[in-house]
Amino acid sequence: MKLLGISSRINHPEYGKGVITNVSTSEYWVTFIDSGLETIPIDSEFEVIEASDNELDTVSFYEVEQSLLSILKKWNGLGEPVAIADKWKGGNLKLEPGQAGVAGKDVPIDVFFHKIVMLRDRLRVMEQKINASKLEEIEKIELQQYITRIYGTLTTFNVLFKLQSQYFVGEKTK
Repeated sequence: MKLLGISSRINHPEYGKGVITNVSTSEYWVTFIDSGLETIPIDSEFEVIEASDNELDTVSFYEVEQSLLSILKKWNGLGEPVAIADKWKGGNLKLEPGQAGVAGKDVPIDVFFHKIVMLRDRLRVMEQKINASKLEEIEKIELQQYITRIYGTLTTFNVLFKLQSQYFVGEKTK
């Protein structure tokens, strides 16, 4: 059995698709799309999607990160990196309940923003799946209109985005 190198892509029956980010004498360290970093025995069962040679040269963390981003974009429909507006970096979202005796909660704005961006990315994937589905055209149109209204609801959060081109856009008024 030929040893796979760093950046090889595999499909594991339990963890799904991933990329090898490190190799030891007995294990592959694999970053999977759905389950994150896992170690699997070198002799375990999986499908090799794309093999990379096991070279002695080391791969930088940056190269692995770029490879992972490329794979995630290809397989998961993720868009371009989205930056938070500079004025919000390091900020905090303070939630104060209106009910006495209930503790408030502080949430780092970066964490909140990341969740908003993930929501947007998942809506985009849903749109793609709807467009590729075997639904009737009228059903596709109705679902697309519903998603457009969801985007419109989320325009409140546009203030967090650094670039206007990445804003949520709802239904345009005439």
